[in-house]
Amino acid sequence: QVQVVESGGGLVQAGGSLRLSCAATGRADVRYPMGWFRQAPGKEREFVAAISWSGLDTDYSDSVKGRFTISRDNAENTVYLQMDSLKPEDTAIYYCAALARYSDHNKFISSWGQGTQVTVSS
Repeated sequence: QVQVVESGGGLVQAGGSLRLSCAATGRADVRYPMGWFRQAPGKEREFVAAISWSGLDTDYSDSVKGRFTISRDNAENTVYLQMDSLKPEDTAIYYCAALARYSDHNKFISSWGQGTQVTVSS
């Protein structure tokens, strides 16, 4: 099974940027599609972005499209989420996960990590 460890969160002012990292371990020799998700206080976890195993295909939720960029470095078994033009509504705990299929954002093949807190002040 794939395990993930997220990092890079922090406190930033609205309009600022952060870059999150997700290091995959375990069966990381197999290239899986990867996704970023987030959970705000009192809300359900929601999809943010996904990237195919090759890195050639990406998908974003409407709320982050044009502001966030997902990428991956397969040599380092790491996935990134570059977050620009951050808004207070982006405040949440951010998680990454290995996906069973790139197009299915509800089926995972990794356990959830601790996540990384992102707080955007107005």
